[in-house]
Amino acid sequence: MPLGPMELGIILVIIVIIFGVGKLPEVGGALGKGISEFRKTAKDGPEDGDTKADVDSRKTDIDTSTPAKTEL
Repeated sequence: MPLGPMELGIILVIIVIIFGVGKLPEVGGALGKGISEFRKTAKDGPEDGDTKADVDSRKTDIDTSTPAKTEL
């Protein structure tokens, strides 16, 4: 479901209220850098010099041998 002009306006007003007009360029720049870094990393795949074992070890960092504790 695409966002219409009314929804975008409301989001913009909320952002201005939260961050203030002076911080918007900083927030926009940081967001842009983060998105570009994410795209670059996603496009490049594993880091240079990583072996298959390095990539596999990062995938298995989570311990799934014990079930999560639940409180009742």
